[in-house]
Amino acid sequence: MASKAILEQKQTVIDEIKDRTSAAKTIVLFDYRGITDFEAKELRNKLRESNADYKVYKNTLMARAFHDLGIDLEEGLTGPSAFAFGEDQIAPIKILSDFAKDHPALVLKVGIVDGEKADQAKLAEYAKLPSREGLLTMLAGGMIGLVKDLSICLDLYSQQKEEN
Repeated sequence: MASKAILEQKQTVIDEIKDRTSAAKTIVLFDYRGITDFEAKELRNKLRESNADYKVYKNTLMARAFHDLGIDLEEGLTGPSAFAFGEDQIAPIKILSDFAKDHPALVLKVGIVDGEKADQAKLAEYAKLPSREGLLTMLAGGMIGLVKDLSICLDLYSQQKEEN
């Protein structure tokens, strides 16, 4: 049996995983085998630009933390797994997916987005969505179009009233 000190260290890691999972809006488990140290640093830098990060934990400790939180990600905990987490729902998925296009060794396994489980297919769908900034730009463009149309309509209406 493990000593008390080792059990305390493991419990500290489990608590860290729980904290990161609870604070994140998105978590993704991915297979990192085959990427170099340089590529791993590059990935970490890209994730940090969007307030996200990743860390490698032992699968047994992640399984224990997820079990304690009532999250079922057992199928993602086979083989070496890294744990990505972020404050934005889509950014970590997009970054990992884009990185995987250039580095086929990286494979997204499973994730949780806003409390809902997402398999590989669902993660691929999320990766195709525009970023938050892109969606806000689309919304603003649509709203500007409506305001423009309204102003044209009001101008034409006022001209019609002046003629009568």
